[in-house]
Amino acid sequence: MKDCIFCKIVQSKIPCTKVYETEKILAFLDISPVVKGHTLIIPKEHVVNILDMPGGLAPELQEAIQKVGRGLIEGLKADGFNLGMNNFEAAGQLVMHAHYHLIPRFAGDGLKLWPQNSYESNDEMQNVVKNIQSGIL
Repeated sequence: MKDCIFCKIVQSKIPCTKVYETEKILAFLDISPVVKGHTLIIPKEHVVNILDMPGGLAPELQEAIQKVGRGLIEGLKADGFNLGMNNFEAAGQLVMHAHYHLIPRFAGDGLKLWPQNSYESNDEMQNVVKNIQSGIL
């Protein structure tokens, strides 16, 4: 896609700080990190989100996530990391090119996960399940 910033990074039209690269995958530091070491992992092929992702990329993406994750743990001495992916604008996806966020975590770093809610009843839970299942193709 000609206006995609991540495609321009893949094409070396925009510089990045590479962390890891294969023929199909690129990992680079996020320029607005949640924590220093926050890394983005993208397929080099332009796909908008996980629903557009070719299944054949899954093993290579998994391997990249594991390698970079180990790098965060071993190289940065992180105590853990969050793996996240925002899909669609409503979920916070800012760049419409599929990408995973690996965010190093350190004990006491002050970052919090999203707030949790509850269901009003078991019936409500069952209705939610039925609605989800009706959309599974």
